[in-house]
Amino acid sequence: MTHPQLIAAMSLPEFYPAKPERVELLQTHISLIFIAGDVVYKVKKAVDFGFLDFTTLEKRQFYCGEELRLNRRLAPEIYLDVVEIVERPDGRLALNEPGLVVDYAVVMKKIPEERMLKKLLASGETSISVMERVARKVADFHRQAETGGKIDEIGGLETIRRNHEENFEQTLPFIDVTIPRYQYALLRSWALKFLEAQEGLFRRRVANHRIRDCHGDLHLEHICLLDPEIVIFDCIEFNERFRYEDVAAEAAFLAMDLDFNGCPEYGEAFVQAYISCSGDEEIRQLLNFYKCYYAYVRGKVVGFKIHDAAVSQKERDEARETASRYFDLAYTCAARLERPALILMTGLMGTGKSVLARNLASRLGAEILQMDVLRKEMLNIPVTDHHFAEFGQGIYADAVTRRTYAEALSRAEEMIRLGKSVIIDASYKRREERLKAKSAAGRLDADFYAIECRCPEDVLKERLEKRLSETGEASDGRWEIYQAQKKDFDPVDELSAGEHFSVSTAAPPDVCVQEILLKIKNLRTDIVS
Repeated sequence: MTHPQLIAAMSLPEFYPAKPERVELLQTHISLIFIAGDVVYKVKKAVDFGFLDFTTLEKRQFYCGEELRLNRRLAPEIYLDVVEIVERPDGRLALNEPGLVVDYAVVMKKIPEERMLKKLLASGETSISVMERVARKVADFHRQAETGGKIDEIGGLETIRRNHEENFEQTLPFIDVTIPRYQYALLRSWALKFLEAQEGLFRRRVANHRIRDCHGDLHLEHICLLDPEIVIFDCIEFNERFRYEDVAAEAAFLAMDLDFNGCPEYGEAFVQAYISCSGDEEIRQLLNFYKCYYAYVRGKVVGFKIHDAAVSQKERDEARETASRYFDLAYTCAARLERPALILMTGLMGTGKSVLARNLASRLGAEILQMDVLRKEMLNIPVTDHHFAEFGQGIYADAVTRRTYAEALSRAEEMIRLGKSVIIDASYKRREERLKAKSAAGRLDADFYAIECRCPEDVLKERLEKRLSETGEASDGRWEIYQAQKKDFDPVDELSAGEHFSVSTAAPPDVCVQEILLKIKNLRTDIVS
């Protein structure tokens, strides 16, 4: 165990050779970090989380040495030494003096906090071009990192599968605490299915020496911009199977953290630059998988802090919120479509198509074309102006509707050609229009889905009445128009079960989204129940 006097002793300025004015203590779930002026002393907690074990003095000594050795690959000027913490004959603790060794500390130069990439991004003080420099450093590091032999063996498919299974096992206590049960279910099912379906790709990555002795923990808090140098520090030293990994995983980790911190365009720039530097185009096939994995890992690791009695209740509450956000991002990464798709929201007015489209688009990474908005834009009418014509009259006459559907499909095709997925939010009451959309998706080699929204009429009537009074609402739908539309709707019977999904929007949006994702991803419900 950690020496009972260690924290108190190392919190005193006189404990250190340089006698700093003050000492600041930071804690993670595995480390005690003492900032003593311009020097940092990092002590490993005597903990065992299964994936790491620092419970003996010998293990802490070994892993301190590994931390020094491995981090000098990317930050040789930062990592200085490993020192002994001893108990002197008088019972007091000291550094590198005669006495009984009770622990070890990694000694580092203090990295200027104001130059951390996370802080610079949050303040808007760095341009997106910096990601090319970061990508070049990471790609060069990967190119020189060790590979083959034990690294290939440990970093292969079996370890990737084991890491995932361990994640799901270790997060069982966090279900409905930091991760909703429905998210856990989909994530587990999707990840295991991806591993099975892409076995050939994973084995090819090993054969092509894409498994390297990597950093293993490449997120924003471990990158510092020291002009002109970029310092990357604090790699994983405690478990080789987290460090011996596909370079695609390492690149995806940083891209994921940029997403998490609200900088997705920086993440895209980094991935594109990394691929350009490395020539590794296969990364695109693995990006969402590994982004999902690392968001899940971060959710798990941050979540451990909830049960750490050594930290304050405020920190535990913050950890709960942060862990939940990471798990939610993992869910979004798993939901992302691997290839462009054209998705129709079809159904009668008031059945919740627009609400579901917005919730679904945020998970799938799709663009939305809203027919009510497009119709009024084409007619140069403010989208919030209501036009209460009779059914099939005025701006809702058949000729106007046909032109609007044609324009929506044309815009959707343009987006799909750019590699984007598109959701067209419309009633799509005509079989002919649905088949035109399906044909367009086929020509563009895009996936095609029609999601039919249904809703009990008492709920629907209440929605229509409420919607008319909402500010910014483009729809002119009313109960009497619904009744007429209901008689004029072609049943969706021309599409296969794999293309046509019916969903009751009386359920909450997250339940509806989960139902659709399970169908689109073709996940087995017996696994996720």
